[in-house]
Amino acid sequence: MDSKVGRAVNEVIDAMVERRSCRSFKADMPSEEQLDAVVEAGLYAASGMGRQSAIILKVTDRALRDRLSALNAQVMGAPEGTDPFYGAPAVLVVLAARDVPTHVYDGSLAMGNMLLAADSLGLGSIWIHRAREVFGSEEGRAILAQLGVEGDYEGIGHCAVGFWEGQKPEPPARREGRVFCA
Repeated sequence: MDSKVGRAVNEVIDAMVERRSCRSFKADMPSEEQLDAVVEAGLYAASGMGRQSAIILKVTDRALRDRLSALNAQVMGAPEGTDPFYGAPAVLVVLAARDVPTHVYDGSLAMGNMLLAADSLGLGSIWIHRAREVFGSEEGRAILAQLGVEGDYEGIGHCAVGFWEGQKPEPPARREGRVFCA
């Protein structure tokens, strides 16, 4: 399969092929407009039966961002002071309503849309796991309550967002033997 198929013909496919996970962010905060565009892309993700079970926490407050980073590091068993968000100034957290059977898939699609949207706007991003554990904890539930989030939500992922520090890497070669035709 030629990876160039559709390229230069379709910007969405270009974004899918060129997006990379960013593991080194500048301290500069993206603009409100950029972050809102990324969030909006997440809100327009496909969802099972159109239920729109995913919600997004837009975290730009440094104290809350650092608190979430510390909770995430604790879940992963990392040494104190580790930043699982790689220095990203903003974190967009996706959660989804547990009572919707497709909530994990719905939230995953929202995450995917946001990662692609960030790249299309010239931003770096990375999906950081452990949102389920962070927001399943007493402290995580307290954060949701403080933010006025009501309901039973499961954390799906943290989309760390900011400007690239350094160059975006080239895509690695695609592993062969992953497509079967019938």
